[in-house]
Amino acid sequence: MELVLAMDLRQNLVVHGKSGKRETYKPLDWGLSPTAEPLGYLAAVRPKYLYIADLDRIEGTGSHDALVKQCAEKVSSCYVDRGCSSPDDMLSGKNLRNIIGTETGGADLSQYRGGYLSIDVKGGRVIPSGKTPAVFLSQVNDWHFEGCIILNIGAVGTESGMDAAALQSLRAAYDGRLLYGGGVATVQDLEILSAAGFDGAIIATALHRGQIPVAWIRRGTCC
Repeated sequence: MELVLAMDLRQNLVVHGKSGKRETYKPLDWGLSPTAEPLGYLAAVRPKYLYIADLDRIEGTGSHDALVKQCAEKVSSCYVDRGCSSPDDMLSGKNLRNIIGTETGGADLSQYRGGYLSIDVKGGRVIPSGKTPAVFLSQVNDWHFEGCIILNIGAVGTESGMDAAALQSLRAAYDGRLLYGGGVATVQDLEILSAAGFDGAIIATALHRGQIPVAWIRRGTCC
């Protein structure tokens, strides 16, 4: 199973928060890196795979496109969510994999060709449709994404753990590559995700707290 480091960017710094309350996110001044400067942060952690959320662009207050491309060159593969709102809005560059979020991607997600669909979940429902994640995933099989990410926004940064039965239901609903992010707290959580058949997990807080070995994020695999 692929293990991916999450990195949220705001005003040219790596920030950390929880539960999707973006207004409370602060520069990451603890954990494995001595700096919140993105390239310095990557040099300290040395992940193989990276997930970037450009919070400024998602919120319409700025853009880190040039920095994202620099970061992508430091890893084998870089998933990037920058609030893409149409197929013409996708970013090209070395090692980049565009993420289209249900929160920002527009009403007709079937128009996209390529990239990963982030199924953004709050309170157990996909935003903005209000559907359950499993029901929503089942319809994605007919679209043209490279894979999907279940992003449990309410669980981000909380280390709240995994529900094995719910994960198995999600995996059964979708035929393609499927990653999970939000609330992954321990090695045991990664084992649950792997046993459920997920292809990858996105982590940050548990890594910085020492709950998941840094060697795993550097080799890009676990379990």
